[in-house]
Amino acid sequence: MLAVKAGVKPEIVEATAEGRRPQGMGQDEEIACDFVTESLATKGVSDKTYQRVTAKYGEQGVVDITGIVGYYSLLAMQMNVARTPIPDGKPLPLPGFPL
Repeated sequence: MLAVKAGVKPEIVEATAEGRRPQGMGQDEEIACDFVTESLATKGVSDKTYQRVTAKYGEQGVVDITGIVGYYSLLAMQMNVARTPIPDGKPLPLPGFPL
């Protein structure tokens, strides 16, 4: 798993894949998680969340995180609308996301 190779704890990856808020995150991971979660849920963030994320990652970091989230949201939407199939013989990379 790329995230684990990059240093993310396996239990954090597992919780994220299952749609749960991970426990045991570092402060940097928690700030990013809060920012992403709030921005996806509300299409914006509160002043408090914005101040926390810019204090940790700077303005460029906020732009980068927002761009990454937007890009992967676009890809997911395009693939879902197009009903992109899993290649033959390949297992699903993750279980279905809980609704």
